[in-house]
Amino acid sequence: MGKRSFLSLILMLVSSITIQAQSKKWTLEECVKYAIQNNISIKQTELDSKTAAIDKKGAIGNFLPSLNANASHSWNIGLNQDITTGLLQNKTTQFTSAGANIGIDIYKGLQNQNTLRKANLSIVAAKYQLQKMQEDVALNVANAFLQILFNKENLKVQLEQLGINQKQYSRSEELVSAGSIPRGDLLDIKATVASNNQNVIAAENALLISKLSLAQLLQLKEFESFDIIDDTNAKDENNILAQTPAAIYDKAKENKIELKIAKTNLEIAEKNVAIAKGAFQPTLQGFYSFSSRVAYSDRVVGVLPNTSNPTSIVGYVQGTNQNVLQNNFSPVLGKALPFWDQFSNNKGQSFGAQLSVPIFNGFSARNNVERSKVSLEKSKIALEQQDLDLQRNVFTAFTDAKGALNAHESSIVALESRQEAYNYAKEKYAVGLMNSFDFNQSQTLLTNAQSEVLRTKYDYIFKIKILEFYFGIPIIKN
Repeated sequence: MGKRSFLSLILMLVSSITIQAQSKKWTLEECVKYAIQNNISIKQTELDSKTAAIDKKGAIGNFLPSLNANASHSWNIGLNQDITTGLLQNKTTQFTSAGANIGIDIYKGLQNQNTLRKANLSIVAAKYQLQKMQEDVALNVANAFLQILFNKENLKVQLEQLGINQKQYSRSEELVSAGSIPRGDLLDIKATVASNNQNVIAAENALLISKLSLAQLLQLKEFESFDIIDDTNAKDENNILAQTPAAIYDKAKENKIELKIAKTNLEIAEKNVAIAKGAFQPTLQGFYSFSSRVAYSDRVVGVLPNTSNPTSIVGYVQGTNQNVLQNNFSPVLGKALPFWDQFSNNKGQSFGAQLSVPIFNGFSARNNVERSKVSLEKSKIALEQQDLDLQRNVFTAFTDAKGALNAHESSIVALESRQEAYNYAKEKYAVGLMNSFDFNQSQTLLTNAQSEVLRTKYDYIFKIKILEFYFGIPIIKN
């Protein structure tokens, strides 16, 4: 295969993929799933879940011992105490020290245990918040999806009316030429066609804006080529209106995320009170410490001539700190011991337990407890309010869905009547028994009736979705 043939094949494949991407029509299920995976608000809520998981790791860490190491090295230049004689001399001495400390909480008023329980509850609350955000996005996507469907059908209605009026305009020209109708009627029809053109443009803009709104919810950049499947079936497939509002409310109390969040927040508030009360109790901590040191000096210790016993240097050096001399210097040669020998000789350890009993802290602990109790009361009220809101929302949603169904059925009856009236007006106008103004009025009423059917249809579909949502039926089936 030649180079040109290969490039042509690549271009054909790219073009085919582009055409398929542009011609793809999204279903409601695809839109909801894509939004849940890519919506910015959902991603932010997912980060809150990660933060809650990190807080749990910190709560677990409170049960583990703390380990800290330290080391230092210092130079003392000038008038210093000689580390072998104890006399003050102008010289340079060096000191190296190192150590490690271990501490662990034995008892801390059960604050660590309650903090861990609170962290676990916070993870649960974060999961509920994420689920709520996903449900909110799903509802918004469903609403935006239905808005596109409404705008699509509304555009079809406007185009259909434009086509009818254009044909009517041509027919009116023939009637004017034949002298059947006055020329003024032709001008009225021409104005009506112009008005229909404006309605078509407005409907096209509304459709484009609704597509943009849904594309933004999905985080899509190419919204101009974005389109959805025309699913315009308005049915109560789950027969949700056969349920009573009380039954839907009872079901909602079991499934609604808002109530679960409020209950979890109440449990978290109870743990905050327990943590605050723990500050009144004594704390007991265990500790262990290890340390050692090494000393250096620029002075070399001499040995007395003709001394048969080298160890007598200990008595020879007047004022010498015996322990320092014996630990850090060789009695034979009067030289400093090697680093690791000094480190081993000077090591020390300490361990024990420390008890701390709070007596008075400026009302800090008491104020924290009172503040936590206030937050607990707020959480209780929030739970009660959430229950009341849920009950009101369920009964309102049920009433709205019933009303939307009645409105849609009434709009269908009205449309049938308007269609018959328009057909009768059209016949009268064709034989000159009706003027153009009355005929245009009949046509306008028909168009309004068609739009009202569409509006009530999608309003009914969305309100049924809301009612199903309260009953625990998801927007899309997993």
